[in-house]
Amino acid sequence: MRALPRTLATTCSALALAAAGLAVGTGTAHAATCSQSYLPLPDPTCTPGAYYSVVTQSTIGSTICVSGWTATVRPPTSYTNPLKVQGIIDYGYTDTSTADYEEDHLVPLELGGSPTATTNLWPEPYSGTKTAYTKDGVETKLKNAVCAGTITLASARSAIKTNWTTALTVTGIG
Repeated sequence: MRALPRTLATTCSALALAAAGLAVGTGTAHAATCSQSYLPLPDPTCTPGAYYSVVTQSTIGSTICVSGWTATVRPPTSYTNPLKVQGIIDYGYTDTSTADYEEDHLVPLELGGSPTATTNLWPEPYSGTKTAYTKDGVETKLKNAVCAGTITLASARSAIKTNWTTALTVTGIG
């Protein structure tokens, strides 16, 4: 399950695939351990979200509100691609093309989500009515409101972690 730390064997297998330059093609994934029934949200038992302790309300001026800051903490694709491959299997997606998903942070880096916690990362589909692209816009609006002092970091994090599709309404900014 994605909520638990990945076993060494699973991580090594995924890393070996990535190191070999292998991409998962279209086909059927193995048995799912995470439910797709929550889409467009992740399964909360597999991907509950996690925060980066460096980012607090008192540090937003030197972290998330600094242009380009997320690039300094974003994990490399050599880390996230194997997680995406495993996540596609964990979620039992029938479309196993890695290009059709973003290995996304449930609590985004823009709001101080943990960059590397597997409990904060999941393969979010680019297809559907509410997609990874839609969530990106929500993340930016929430970050801008936090940096403008319109809402607190805690309220933005809680809203997006609970349900990113309603986060703007819940916080009163959308």
